[in-house]
Amino acid sequence: MVDFKKYEPLLEKVEKPGRYVGNEYSSEIPDPASAEIRACFCFPDTYEIGMSNLGIKILSGCFNNSGYISCERCYMPWPDMKQQLEEHGYPLYALESGDPLNVFDLVAFTLQYELSYTNVVAMLGLGGIPLLSKDRSDSDPIVIAGGPCAYNPEPIADFIDIFSIGEGEEALLELTALMRECKKTGVGREELLYRASQLEGFYVPSLYDVEYNSDGTIKSFAPNKEGVPAKVKKRIIEDLDKVYFPCKCSVPFLETVHDRVMLEVFRGCIRGCRFCQAGMIYRPYREKSPDVLNNNALEAINHTGYSEISLTSLSISDYTHLRELINSLLSWTDDKKVNLSLPSMRIDNFYEELLEKVSSVRKSGLTFAPEAGTQRLRDVINKNITEEEIITACEKAFDGGRNSLKLYFMNGLPTETDEDICGIASLGQNIVNTYYSKKRFGGGRGVNVTVSVSCFVPKPFTPFQWEPQDSLEELERKQQLLKSEIKTKKISYKYHDARVSRIEAVFARGDRRLGKALLEAYNRGIVLDGWDEYFSYNNWISVFDACGIDPAFYANRRFGTDEILPWDFIDIGVTKKFMLKEYEKSKMAETTPDCRTKCSGCGAKSLCGGKCVCDGGDDNG
Repeated sequence: MVDFKKYEPLLEKVEKPGRYVGNEYSSEIPDPASAEIRACFCFPDTYEIGMSNLGIKILSGCFNNSGYISCERCYMPWPDMKQQLEEHGYPLYALESGDPLNVFDLVAFTLQYELSYTNVVAMLGLGGIPLLSKDRSDSDPIVIAGGPCAYNPEPIADFIDIFSIGEGEEALLELTALMRECKKTGVGREELLYRASQLEGFYVPSLYDVEYNSDGTIKSFAPNKEGVPAKVKKRIIEDLDKVYFPCKCSVPFLETVHDRVMLEVFRGCIRGCRFCQAGMIYRPYREKSPDVLNNNALEAINHTGYSEISLTSLSISDYTHLRELINSLLSWTDDKKVNLSLPSMRIDNFYEELLEKVSSVRKSGLTFAPEAGTQRLRDVINKNITEEEIITACEKAFDGGRNSLKLYFMNGLPTETDEDICGIASLGQNIVNTYYSKKRFGGGRGVNVTVSVSCFVPKPFTPFQWEPQDSLEELERKQQLLKSEIKTKKISYKYHDARVSRIEAVFARGDRRLGKALLEAYNRGIVLDGWDEYFSYNNWISVFDACGIDPAFYANRRFGTDEILPWDFIDIGVTKKFMLKEYEKSKMAETTPDCRTKCSGCGAKSLCGGKCVCDGGDDNG
């Protein structure tokens, strides 16, 4: 239990003390005093965002059900609380026990987005843990990190002892079992890290050396100790029906970003969008059975009292048992007045029948992602949808009673022209015209089409990983061009700050040399870059200048297809040969069908014994 008397003077001076007091319903954990391993999962952003993260709920539950681990939680404090901790000389603490981070055996971070890296470093400092891995002793926690950004761990490698690559439910228990054994036998930190590197799915940065060419590209990347693998293979769970699901998780006091039951339906993706990292790193495609999902959902609703279930996945309409699942859920959600949310429908798989069914409790807006405004550019990025399919899907939504749609696009995509940008406005106008092509609702309500445009960021392990990002000036010019092309107030135009996207691109494609920039940012007090009120592009440019780093080298340079990439030592199953093949096809605007239509030989089958959603096909990429 947190010593509230100790922290009362701090909590009285902060905006939301509920972020820091713990003791939520169902936040019980195994007794820390009797646990053989004490772990703390840290989410490097605020409580409201971290409490919405399904991954941490799953992995914390796996730890606490192990029989020998006691796992607690910690979130990045808001600047008001950070200031109070620093002024009073108190360390950052875990919510369940109130103990500082530096007393734990294991401190784990999830890396969901690149702009959280400064928060990771700040939390280490606030928790009393030496910032750099090389400065830690046997008495310090083992600091690990995982999540999507761990697929290029190099920019933050100086601060992390071990990276978990891939899915952690089984892998992290193997790591903690190793820690338990080393703790019992008195094995020190250095030997523990070496043994961890022998476990599949774990990367220990200190056991690898990097050399650079005179032009700044990587000359070599290799283990510096015998027996350390040259390649780190990601971990996956083959049978999702057997994976732990957190039906009885903590129910937050505060409203969170996703204040609902998050029901993970499947992992992976059958599509091959060439800009999408998630569609590649989470392969192969694996489903949960509808009976398991229905039971998980019912238990979670009964335990938490939430009034909404969100079916989460990369594209929910690709689930082969979706109708069966919806029917099972509706057999009890209507009576309980629980709303069903389908947040990731693909336009070409839009089910009018399902739309009507899930609207039986509460109608909500729909979100689609055409990504590009012209067919040529949609073919370049392998979106595999036509304008006719987009318009048909929108018309079905309007016929079903919707008058509000949100459409996601990108600007700055490879080969993009001004015609493609103007095509976004034209598509939006066509959707508005489609609404008014019929007399709907007696003319009583109008339509609103929200066009939300983000900036393309080249991501590791995508066919576009070699592509440069547009210059900041070009991204901003395209944003204003699109604004000038929208002629109706029926279209709401929103766009992402291009300056944020540029810094994101630097860290997405960065290497170990960015570690000194993160350390410099920490010394300058830079945190919470994911929040508009705290992000400063000029501050980051100043940091890069002070460290002798050219951000254009990472963000705006076309990487050579023959150069060593900072993440090449990681094996995600999908081969580099396949990525190159897709990259070349993009230049010709040639599409690749989805996995169910035809196997494209990406290589992901190798991770699950040759089993995948597609039949046959050359699996050599």
